Amino acid sequence: MLRQYLLPTLQNHEFMILPESIGWYFEEPDHDVDRQVGTLNNFSIHFVISGTGYIEIDGNRFTLKRGDAFLYFPMQEQRYYSSKDDPWNIRWVHFYGGVLHSFLAEQEFDQHSLWTIQQLSSLEKAHEQLLSEAESNSFLHLLQLSILTYTFLMEFITNASPKTSVRRQELDDRIQTLLPSMQRRACEPFELEYWAEQTGVSTYYFCRLFKRATQMTPMQFITLCRLQMSKQWLLDKKDMTIKDIALKAGYPSISYFNKRFLEQEGMTPTEYRMLFESRLDK
Repeated sequence: MLRQYLLPTLQNHEFMILPESIGWYFEEPDHDVDRQVGTLNNFSIHFVISGTGYIEIDGNRFTLKRGDAFLYFPMQEQRYYSSKDDPWNIRWVHFYGGVLHSFLAEQEFDQHSLWTIQQLSSLEKAHEQLLSEAESNSFLHLLQLSILTYTFLMEFITNASPKTSVRRQELDDRIQTLLPSMQRRACEPFELEYWAEQTGVSTYYFCRLFKRATQMTPMQFITLCRLQMSKQWLLDKKDMTIKDIALKAGYPSISYFNKRFLEQEGMTPTEYRMLFESRLDK
């Protein structure tokens, strides 16, 4: 059994997102999709309500059950199908929009294909509202269609986590646990190998994990910590020279310290100290 509704693809429109088709397949053991690269120029989200299905990615087959979902970007190869013995109950939406690629990429939804939905009932409700609107009014109410498609997408973004999320969360937690120690020792010579060893990964993978968890590289984090402490010393340690503070912050070269401080704060350490001293005199 199936419910599906197809809509025309609008080439010129003012909406962030519009649906191309919405559907719900259940008790369809022959549901089988095999699309080559470049076949379909829209995004699609499928999520499983019950039953069993399969998706093939790079030659590997993954089993999908209740709460599992997959997201395709335009022009991707697509291979997915229902179990013959335990047909899946699956809902889906194909959608498009000019800014969606960058929007989803910024949320890192281009990094994974397989997802787990935390609040399945919320996503199912948003999907039903969209499907019912299409069945009732076709594309006569484009604004409503766009709003409901956006609502569905945001429900997905809010409730979806990568199927590898347990391992990912564990690694992210390791990085977060290290941050206070890295902050305390920021003025010491930075040894990437040491911190990677504390996390139990290679230096290359440590840098990737760190960027994912903090949105900055390890060295950018160390630099911010050093400069934050330098700013405090510039105000609190009046007897310390700029050179003393540079050395204490981990910069043997005062010129390099000045350069980094200027890049971050928009003024030199001397100007920063003078600025705040003049404010205190008033």
